[in-house]
Amino acid sequence: MKDAIRSTLSHLGQLVLLAAGSLASLVTAGLRLRSACSQVVSIGIGSQVVVIVTGAFTGAVFAAQAYYKFNELGLGSATGPVVSIAMCRELGPVLAALMVAGRMGAAMAAEIGTMRVTQQIDALRAFGVDPVDYLVVPRFLAILVSMPVLVAEAIWFGMIAAEVLTVEIFGVPAPWFREQLIAHTQASDVISGLLKGLVFGLLIVLISCHRGLHASDGAVGVGRATTRAVVDSSLAILVVNFFLSLVFNRWFPTSSIDL
Repeated sequence: MKDAIRSTLSHLGQLVLLAAGSLASLVTAGLRLRSACSQVVSIGIGSQVVVIVTGAFTGAVFAAQAYYKFNELGLGSATGPVVSIAMCRELGPVLAALMVAGRMGAAMAAEIGTMRVTQQIDALRAFGVDPVDYLVVPRFLAILVSMPVLVAEAIWFGMIAAEVLTVEIFGVPAPWFREQLIAHTQASDVISGLLKGLVFGLLIVLISCHRGLHASDGAVGVGRATTRAVVDSSLAILVVNFFLSLVFNRWFPTSSIDL
């Protein structure tokens, strides 16, 4: 038990040092815009289809389940606001982050881990290039740009899918659905979701790059680092989301739904 606690604290400390080193590199070494733009294409554009499909079907399923129960109580019109708030505050950012962790977290850990075990990172140091500056910072910047956009897309398509299902299949009038959705969705709901996405993106980059930088034992070690990157990132997202929800619900309270 003590060894597990010690290992966890050591891992957290290394993540903090990696984050501090990345921020310091931004100030001292400047921006690698070409590398950062390449990572934006890989992380942001490359993950759009996965995130959009996830957001759309999550919104549709949640709308169906909400409508079935609310309609029994004569509150079918509450479907729009409930889906909107859930997608903005919880489902959109969490599911988008989990998809990016599974797709890009594994790719980051595998790419950097392969460079580690083939001694390419040692070669970078031999040429006077900081691996954090060269490998981590461009991904750090790219995730800052990409994750809020991906979360916004997941939220948007989730609400569109919920409207199509509720209006076209369940027969709720479209003007009423939109009026209720707009009336009860505040800017604070969207802001909290985007901020969560930003935090989750940073967790994905730091954990995945850290696992890659500490890979060892050849191809087996790269595979192990990749698996740990995805698992650790996913668990970190779920745990941190709980605490962020408590904080954001106090800072950005939701509006009451009076129907």
